[in-house]
Amino acid sequence: MKAMPNGSNLSRYGFSVSKKVGKAVERNRLKRLLREIMRRQSLKPGWDIVFMARSVAVDADYHQLERAMIRLLARAQLLESEG
Repeated sequence: MKAMPNGSNLSRYGFSVSKKVGKAVERNRLKRLLREIMRRQSLKPGWDIVFMARSVAVDADYHQLERAMIRLLARAQLLESEG
């Protein structure tokens, strides 16, 4: 995960999933899961965040991905509830 301040009142996020991760069906499924996880998070405003998926993420289930993403966001102090 990479994060940079964007000088705005809202936070944006995106996902980078390369072809090394798997075929198109697997990459799209992974992106759908990641989008759903982020939709449920309350982020601090003013950040651009990019998640870079690795090949092991394809084999992870929803809860494993959610724990990993929350851990990354908490470590970067980007969760709203941490204020």
